[in-house]
Amino acid sequence: MLEASLSQLETLVSELLQANQALVSRNAQLTAELAQARDENDNLQLSALEQDERQTATVARIQALVERASAGHAVVSPVSA
Repeated sequence: MLEASLSQLETLVSELLQANQALVSRNAQLTAELAQARDENDNLQLSALEQDERQTATVARIQALVERASAGHAVVSPVSA
C-alpha cells in the first residue's frame, strides 16, 4: 500500500513538474509577445503624433491660403464693382 501511494505520488509530482515547465514556457512566450506589442504600440503612438503634427501644419497652411485669397478677393472686389 505504501509503495503504491509512493509511486502515485511520484507520478503526480512528475506531472506537476511537466505542467510547471509548460507554464514557464508559455509565460516566456507571452512576455516576449507583450514586449513586442508594447514596442508596436509605442511606434504607433509616435506615428500618430507625427501625423497629427503634419495635419496641424497643413491646416495652418490652408487657413493662411484662404485668408490670403479672401484678402485678395476683398481688394479686387471694389475695383470690379
